Amino acid sequence: MIAPLVLASASPRRSALLRQAGVDFTIVPSCVPEELRLGESAEEYALRVAWEKAKNVANREAGVWVLAADTVVEIDGQVLGKPRDPEEARHMLRRLSGRTHLVKTAFVLLSSDGRPFTSQVVTSAVTFKPLSEAEIGAYLATGEPFDKAGAYAIQGQGAAFIVRTEGSYTNVVGLPLDEVLQALHAAALLHNRESDDRRSR
Repeated sequence: MIAPLVLASASPRRSALLRQAGVDFTIVPSCVPEELRLGESAEEYALRVAWEKAKNVANREAGVWVLAADTVVEIDGQVLGKPRDPEEARHMLRRLSGRTHLVKTAFVLLSSDGRPFTSQVVTSAVTFKPLSEAEIGAYLATGEPFDKAGAYAIQGQGAAFIVRTEGSYTNVVGLPLDEVLQALHAAALLHNRESDDRRSR
């Protein structure tokens, strides 16, 4: 029997990506504060938080593989996480307006004995069109920015702001799917559906 996979995230976007790829998993959200430490780079921060999320859930759920991830936006060397209020979201969107920024997602996979199996940070570049104050205000009114790194959702209404994406699209959504599926395959956590179908006949 293959140990079950647990996604250490309450993110509906990450869950949807895994389900669309046919991955079997359960959800156990982590309870880890996402706070940037002094001197941390975007990559260091995302990777540390992903590790902490994975370990938090592994300590509560014995005998399962744990997948955790954290996504941040970086511009001018500064990390933009999830905005705490509308004014911070407005400030973030103003900074992204008309410019290219980086989206970094770190993911961590722990084996069923709690040991690190793999970890990776994937980076994508996203370019925004210039935004007017009216556009920013209208977007804030939708409520979409408030649980998203950088205060926008590429898979939502925020897509209207984007003129170019370089690299993994799903990475910007919140989980670099190709890289994660490669890791799950290496861990023998992906079932071959055709083989399963033949065995069931």
